[in-house]
Formats: sequence, C-alpha cells, structure tokens
Amino acid sequence: MASSTNPGDSAARSAPSGHYFQASSTASFQPMTVELLGEQRNLVAAKGIFSPKEIDKGTAILLRHVKAPSAAGTFLDLGCGWGPLALTMGLAQPEAEVWALDVNENALASTAENARRLGLTNIRPITAEQIPGEVGFDQIWSNPPIRVGKKVLHQLLLAWLPRLNPGGQAWLVVQKHLGSDSLLKWLQQELPAGFVSSRAASDKGFRILLVEREQQR
Repeated sequence: MASSTNPGDSAARSAPSGHYFQASSTASFQPMTVELLGEQRNLVAAKGIFSPKEIDKGTAILLRHVKAPSAAGTFLDLGCGWGPLALTMGLAQPEAEVWALDVNENALASTAENARRLGLTNIRPITAEQIPGEVGFDQIWSNPPIRVGKKVLHQLLLAWLPRLNPGGQAWLVVQKHLGSDSLLKWLQQELPAGFVSSRAASDKGFRILLVEREQQR
C-alpha cells in the first residue's frame, strides 16, 4: 500500500489482523443471489471477506431502514466488503459518484466485479489514499468494523464523518451489544460543532445511528 497522509489510511494501518484489514492481490469469486432495491441480483464475492455468501444481518437492517438517495451526489460506502451498500446507492442514483472504500483488495475486487455485472459505471472501489482530500460526501453509509476495537474505529470515523458536505448524512448500523449506545454518546461528544448525532431506529438488536452536518448559514 502506498504511503499517505490520509487519516483514514493511518487508521487502517494500525488495525489488528482480521478479515477487515487483510489485503490480497488475487480474488477467487463464488456466486450468490441477493436482493437489492427489490430485485434479485446475481453477484459474487471473494472467499475470506466479510459475509461472502449473503447480505449480513446488520447491512440488511440498514438497507431496510434507510431510504435510497433521492438525488445524485457524492456518496461513500465506508468498509464496502463486496459492495451491497455501494451497489444500492449506485443503482438508486446512476448519475451519482459512489466511492466504495475498503483496505481488503479482495473486497474491492468483488465490488468492482459486481458493479460490472450490474452495468454500473459510477462505482469507484478504492483504498483510503486514493480518495482526494478535497472530496466531500452527501451520503455516507456504513456497517463499520466494530470488532477492530474502539481506538481504530474512532480513528476511522473521525477521519471520514467530518467529510460530510453541509446538509449531508451518515447512516451507521451497529449492534446494541457491541456498544452502539456508547458509540452514539462518543459521536455526540467528539464530532466537531455543526454535526448532530442521533439514534434513528432500533431493529433486532441493532441500532441505526444518524450523523447529520448542518447546512451552512
């Protein structure tokens, strides 16, 4: 991985070993059929990445509760895996620019292949250092890697949530027993002025957290 001053990259580098932060140069895809935006989609995922056979429960809950973007813009899937969130945003708004961020090269390869299969040209699977520092986001969707530990998770969120554009929203899904309520309190304390964090929904042991950046006056 190339050197970078991007704080998201430094957070990824300091993460403990695990499937979220293992990079590999080759990908062996296995097929799966999943529902995205109300239709069955024939997609693939590389073995060894997060939830390679289906949409994981947390991501499914986020997709159930968060409305697809109603207008084009610049979107970020933070920790994209094989791409269910990025692909949903891209399908909903084909004119949008969707950045799909992960440090696992097999996850990025899976997302790229799935975008190709769906005919989407607006998905950009990337690592942190490949996103220019001036890029801001109208929407951030994430099933964040809670199990990497608080320190790394906090670094990751502080690197990317402040890059919401004015009026932008970030939607996070976090299991209650993995600290969703304490994470919400931390977000409320640590994000800069002009950011408002709240609990948007609860479902089957998961919380949907919403971070909004106020419009500039």
